[in-house]
Amino acid sequence: MGDPDEVPDVFDPRIYASGIPHDRFRALRDRAPVARQDEPEILGWPAGPGFWAVTRHADVVRVLKDSGTYSSHLGATQIRDPDPADLPFVRRMMLNQDPPAQGRLRRLVSRAFTPGRIERFTVTARDRARELLAAAFADGGEVDLVRAVTDDYALLNLTDLLGVPASDRGLLHTWTERVIAYQDPDEPPVLDAEGRPVNPRSPAMLAEMFGYAQELAAHKRAHPADDVMSVLAASELDDAELEMFFFLLTVAGNDTVRSAAPGGILALAEHPAQQRSLWAGEVPMDTAVDELLRVHPPVLSFRRTAAQDTEMAGRRIRAGDKVVVFHASANHDERVFADPHRLDLARTPNPHVSFGDGPHVCLGAHFARLQLRVFYEETRAACGGLILAGPPRRLVSNFVNGIKSLPVRRLEPSAPHS
Repeated sequence: MGDPDEVPDVFDPRIYASGIPHDRFRALRDRAPVARQDEPEILGWPAGPGFWAVTRHADVVRVLKDSGTYSSHLGATQIRDPDPADLPFVRRMMLNQDPPAQGRLRRLVSRAFTPGRIERFTVTARDRARELLAAAFADGGEVDLVRAVTDDYALLNLTDLLGVPASDRGLLHTWTERVIAYQDPDEPPVLDAEGRPVNPRSPAMLAEMFGYAQELAAHKRAHPADDVMSVLAASELDDAELEMFFFLLTVAGNDTVRSAAPGGILALAEHPAQQRSLWAGEVPMDTAVDELLRVHPPVLSFRRTAAQDTEMAGRRIRAGDKVVVFHASANHDERVFADPHRLDLARTPNPHVSFGDGPHVCLGAHFARLQLRVFYEETRAACGGLILAGPPRRLVSNFVNGIKSLPVRRLEPSAPHS
């Protein structure tokens, strides 16, 4: 970014392997809050027409709330355009619909996420966190927190909520990896006959997951239990809607906590004074959870498509243009957050957009916050603190703010933080 007039690139997924590009986002917020971005061919994925990057908090919230102008339905919600033949298919998902159709599906599924059902998982989640942490720290040495604790914690909690049998939990992990990590070199893409990568959200790539969803729903109708799939199987959802909800809950429900939990620990390890305050009980855990979500949002960006000609920040946006909001930038907007790069576990108010806003605000946000609160409480109980034992390895993605590896070392309760 040597030229002060240069518009920084925030599209290339490889940028995010080094962390959130805060310098680039700051430059965009200050000089070009709605900036045109190129979409070149990268990592074997074809070039696209480009898009508008929206980076200021107020503009991000405006886009997320105004579904009449900025549609989830027209081009779906990923930066890359789906194959035109696949667009009707991906539009079945609630995430890729606009009100009022989106509201009908949301109301149907929200019946499964009752406060009572979610709260009943608190004891299970707490026991699971305690067991995973105890096993990980049994020898007192260095541990990869992602591999040893947080991946399993997120996945097992989700499968309990859904009602997926223990023997099938590995399938959900495989399907999630295929969808979330498709830009990462560690997860090579599936190629078609011409050698081009196949969209992991295409009908062909989701057929196995959808077949499983129908089998599980049939089982739940015959043997209902206190889980989300039992509720969905007995609802008025048609087969296609049920399949898409299973996909959405499997991927989003798993990866939100899977990304946020190690991201929160990383932030605490990088800010030892704030970690000490949390360990000493000097800040409310719920407030701390939101601040950790602010600095490490699970999702980096979401796409909308302009439904009509409009204007934002002095830029003319044409109907059909892609408009991409960057949550990670909005969460660090100096216009909203004082000293945004300082971790302040007592920060209030904290209007972060890590769970979105408007009609598509995360349906499972309460469940995610519950899991994160329990996880941090049990981590605090298990040790005197955590310090980094090496650099984290991050996911190559411009969509998910994932951490693939987080080597840490436990401090004994009486040990001072360095």
